[in-house]
Amino acid sequence: MTTTQEAVRTTQQVAEQLVQLCREGKYEEAQNELFSEDAESIEPPGAQGLQSVKGLDKIRKKGQDFQNMLETVHGGNISDPIVAGKFFAVEMSIDATYKGMGRQKMDEIAVYETQDGKIVKEQFFF
Repeated sequence: MTTTQEAVRTTQQVAEQLVQLCREGKYEEAQNELFSEDAESIEPPGAQGLQSVKGLDKIRKKGQDFQNMLETVHGGNISDPIVAGKFFAVEMSIDATYKGMGRQKMDEIAVYETQDGKIVKEQFFF
């Protein structure tokens, strides 16, 4: 490999890095390193305060908006990834007190699609 060529991450590598960064609370770093500029983020219908967006800038803003909804995080978890081809899935949970909504526990499955070593789509199910 020449110095002008960059190694493209495999889906397994992207998945493992995303999980590691999320476990460390480095969500913005994960977005900056692992997401494509035109990535899409899809929320389920009726998701409180969140909507589906396209583009990394909008995904970053959505993440900031979610963080701003939180008053206190009491706990949370992200599972090891399950990888199949260019897709991977993780289980995520959070136990948090939300501003104006009280304490709630949420469990979700997040499914990611990769292309050329970057996440091009994330979709949440809860």
